[in-house]
Amino acid sequence: MCKIIAIANQKGGVGKTTTTSNLGIGLAKQGKKVLLIDADAQGSLTASLGFTEPDSLEVTLATIMGDLINDEEVEPGEGILHHEEGIDLMPGNIELSGLEVSLVNVMSRETVLRSYIEIVRESYDYILIDCIPSLGMITINAFACADSILIPVQAAYLPVKGLQQLIKTVGKVKRQINPKLEIEGILLTMVDSRTNYAKDISAMLKEAYGSRVRIFANIIPISVRAAEISAEGVSIYKHDPKGKVAAAYDSLTKEVLADGQ
Repeated sequence: MCKIIAIANQKGGVGKTTTTSNLGIGLAKQGKKVLLIDADAQGSLTASLGFTEPDSLEVTLATIMGDLINDEEVEPGEGILHHEEGIDLMPGNIELSGLEVSLVNVMSRETVLRSYIEIVRESYDYILIDCIPSLGMITINAFACADSILIPVQAAYLPVKGLQQLIKTVGKVKRQINPKLEIEGILLTMVDSRTNYAKDISAMLKEAYGSRVRIFANIIPISVRAAEISAEGVSIYKHDPKGKVAAAYDSLTKEVLADGQ
C-alpha cells in the first residue's frame, strides 16, 4: 500500500520544501521506498536536492502531465531522478506555470496528477508532493490524489490565520473530488523555543484547530544549519546529523510512520 501525502500551505516560506525532502529522506532511512514530486514551478525541491538547473531538465512533472492530457503513453520510470540518499524525485520547473493555465480547459482537469500517480504508485511505499504556495489547479490536483495533507506552519500570527482558507479548500476537495482525503496534521516549523511567542502561537493553533485537526507533537526548531541545506543539495541528516533539526525530522518521520501502520 502506497501512502500519498501532499505537503501544502498557500503561504510561502513556511518550510514546505525542507519538510518534503527531510521527511522523504527520513522515510527512506527507515527502509521505505519514497518518491518526491516537485509540484512547484519554482523547482525549489528539485534545486535543493542538488539538481541546480531545474529549467534545463528535459522531462519534468509538466512534461508528464502534458503527455497525460494529450493521451500519450507514460512509462513508470520516465523522468525520475535518483538522489544519493535513497529517494526518487519527479522534478518540477517553470513549465508548470504554463501547465497551470492550460489545465483550465482540460477535461477531468483536477485528476491529471492522479493518473500519473496510478502509473507509479506500485513502486513506492510513500509519495510526497511538494505543493506550490497557492491554491491553484496544480495544488488541487495534488489534493485530488493525496491520502492526506501535511501542513507546515511557521510559528507566527499571520500564517496561522491563513490556515482557514486552506482547511476550507481541503474540505471542498474531500466533498467533491476525493472522499478519502484527510489532514495528516499541522506541523509547526521555524520555532524559536526560547521565546514565549512560539508558545502563544502553539496554544492559539491548538485552540483554533486542535479539536478538528491533529497538531504534530514534534516541532521543527529554527536553525541556520537547516537554512544552509538547500545550497548543499543534501538533507539535514547529511549536513548536520547531530543537530536538533535532524532529531526533529527523525521524530516527525516516526510519527508519520506510526500513522501508516
